Amino acid sequence: MSDRRQTQPSAPFKENTAMRFGLNLAPQHRVYAGFAIYSFAMGNIFPRLPDIKRAMDIEDGTLGLSLIGTPIGTLIALTLAAPLLERVGFRRALLGLVPLIATAYALAVHAPGPLALFLMLLPVGLMIGSVEIVLNVEADRTEFLLGRRIMNRAHSFWSIGFFGAGLFGGALAHLGLSPQLHLALVVPMVGLSMMVFLGGYEPAPARHAGSGDAPPMFARPTLPILVLVAVTLSAMLLEGASIDWSAIYMRTVFDTGPFVAGFTVALFAFSQATTRFFADSFVDRHSPSGVARVLLATMAAGVLLVFLSPAPFFSLLGFALLGIGTSAIFPLAISAAAQRTDRSAAINVAALSQISFVAFLLGPPLLGFVSDHWGIRSAFGIGIPFIALSLLTAGSLGRRPAKSAAPANEAADPARARALAPASKA
Repeated sequence: MSDRRQTQPSAPFKENTAMRFGLNLAPQHRVYAGFAIYSFAMGNIFPRLPDIKRAMDIEDGTLGLSLIGTPIGTLIALTLAAPLLERVGFRRALLGLVPLIATAYALAVHAPGPLALFLMLLPVGLMIGSVEIVLNVEADRTEFLLGRRIMNRAHSFWSIGFFGAGLFGGALAHLGLSPQLHLALVVPMVGLSMMVFLGGYEPAPARHAGSGDAPPMFARPTLPILVLVAVTLSAMLLEGASIDWSAIYMRTVFDTGPFVAGFTVALFAFSQATTRFFADSFVDRHSPSGVARVLLATMAAGVLLVFLSPAPFFSLLGFALLGIGTSAIFPLAISAAAQRTDRSAAINVAALSQISFVAFLLGPPLLGFVSDHWGIRSAFGIGIPFIALSLLTAGSLGRRPAKSAAPANEAADPARARALAPASKA
């Protein structure tokens, strides 16, 4: 991000120091906490989708159409929110929006019908898109401050948060708590977590000093960004499908109980989190494109298992492989976009995210119509052509390990020194 406020941080630093509260954590640990709390805030609704579908007495396609409210709001935010976030400031945006996401979901589950659910999910999408920009840009800047990769590990904490949401949601569904009470309990949990872990958050300075020109209102994707979008499509589509439809898949195909359905969401997130946690070291030793191709092959194996599975165990194994396969593709593309110097990191991240993230959110609802006509197994099987496209374009991620260390002349930057002051060890 090239805003002068980010390259001249003395005033924001004084303001943020005065507002400090909560635990004193290292910069990367605050990034990890932000990803985890954010995903927990948005993840609790997904284990309850079977209950919401049954309460409204609707088909998969109608539920999918209702869920499109979130990606529409997300697309608007990813397209237009970057300059507003620069004016408001990352700290205010993050501390305010994450608890609001939990609150908006808690209100949305009171929707009496699919149209009301669609309308109530629109503001959720606006907030999700804004938080995506903040956290991904902040992760890239923190990589630059530390001189080593943390992007995949940061996204592993997103998956850890989703894993916790899957287990928590599955357990409360098994105990018979309504989705309304369940989501209401999430709100104070998220608010307290933000106070404890993000109360002292200070935005990192920009990776590259810019000219200070105002960013455009529309984050137009350039040709290199569109190629990165092609890389991410399969991972985003199948990640969203696994999160949205895995619980319904298990209850529809195998008639499992609510806990097993929720556990399936958690298992996907757990395998994704574990892979993301260790992915950065593999990328540093090999190359982004090489690691991506291995993950895409694993993703293809997971799709085939889910599509052909004769028993719940094989489906669980398939979703675990899908978690591994989808783990690092998007974080690698985010790093590649943020490190481009043609525009500010925030604009390139928003341009990539506004298309890729919509595949994550818009694709799965549309797969509901595939499920209605050809069965829910087919909703996963159509991911194979997208995996082939990602394999063809994976070379755009880079053929050699990328260096995230700061240049020598950046080491003495006072903003850098202040941001690294709390600690720098993982």
